[in-house]
Amino acid sequence: MRALFHRTKPPQPTRSSLITMSSAPETIQDPNMKSNSPIVGDWDSTHTIIGAGVAIFHLASNRVVLCYHSVDKYWFLPKGRRDASEDTGSGAEREGFEESGYRNRLLPLPIPTRQPKAHNPSSGARPTPFVTEPVWTQLMPVTRTVQYILFWYIAETVPPDLESSLTARTKEEEGAYQYPPKYATGMTLEERLRMEGKEYEPIRHENTGVNEEEALYESCLVPVEEAIQRLGRSLSADVVKKGWEAIKLRRYMEDNTQGKR
Repeated sequence: MRALFHRTKPPQPTRSSLITMSSAPETIQDPNMKSNSPIVGDWDSTHTIIGAGVAIFHLASNRVVLCYHSVDKYWFLPKGRRDASEDTGSGAEREGFEESGYRNRLLPLPIPTRQPKAHNPSSGARPTPFVTEPVWTQLMPVTRTVQYILFWYIAETVPPDLESSLTARTKEEEGAYQYPPKYATGMTLEERLRMEGKEYEPIRHENTGVNEEEALYESCLVPVEEAIQRLGRSLSADVVKKGWEAIKLRRYMEDNTQGKR
């Protein structure tokens, strides 16, 4: 059923039109997506599963990766359990690749968070308002005794040179997944966009799923507004909304900072 996505691509905006804004973007909160009241719970390691999901954006074309279950017929964002000893954010990147086939890395954004800044950062660390914190956290029971904790992150497709180097390293390591380097501190979104040619299309790798269930997944890049509609009234739709709003806000902040120099 790969042919499901073999259609004419929608018109793509030019890089100059990407989230260039003269006023601060408006934050729109879906009334159906409100945080629940805090709860108290205790689960030991044998009754806890920690997972991560990710919305992967292609910044140059204002699109986001969606997965599709070819049997059960529904759209979703990639997610899954992190591996033992794996950083949760890295787990989100890996699950994003395994379930969708698109290499990705977390994108630092102006995400409101209650996490404190480093008390004593290293001397070479540059102060930044952009972080790679989850935009949503979910608690879901797996059984009557096992608790699933799921963190949702925002990422971007990787640039062409990084795509090539990661693919080469994967071949050298006999197919082992290769974690991407972090988004460079201080690199603006405009500088990031210059790494791609005008006609560049992110590569979708085939057969990246790790089990029979994931072999049923299909994926494609979808315009943001269309993706939100396909996801319906779900938390995944709000993950995409929050991610896109944060991307637009980062571009606005960078444009205004450069204008003052």
